[in-house]
Amino acid sequence: MSAERPIFKIYAGSEVGIWYSTAMANISISKSKITKEAGVVILPIKEYQRLLAGRFPDVYLTGKEAEDLDKLVEEGLREYHAGKTRKLRSLADLD
Repeated sequence: MSAERPIFKIYAGSEVGIWYSTAMANISISKSKITKEAGVVILPIKEYQRLLAGRFPDVYLTGKEAEDLDKLVEEGLREYHAGKTRKLRSLADLD
């Protein structure tokens, strides 16, 4: 007997179809939850881990680097609240 990989298909409407081979697990998700969350994604674990690995890493600053960044943020917030900033649609608007 050959081992088949499960194949999952999700349809966007009210119809949800799941195809499986030998192992089956029932998963119940309320339609209101799917609507509220704007959909559901089903991924194999390896694909999920690949996506996680490709994201930007978390960087934690300490010491002088953290203090310098805090000062830049404080200065930017002061300028924003004082009305010294502009809304830009693109970098071309900097001219």
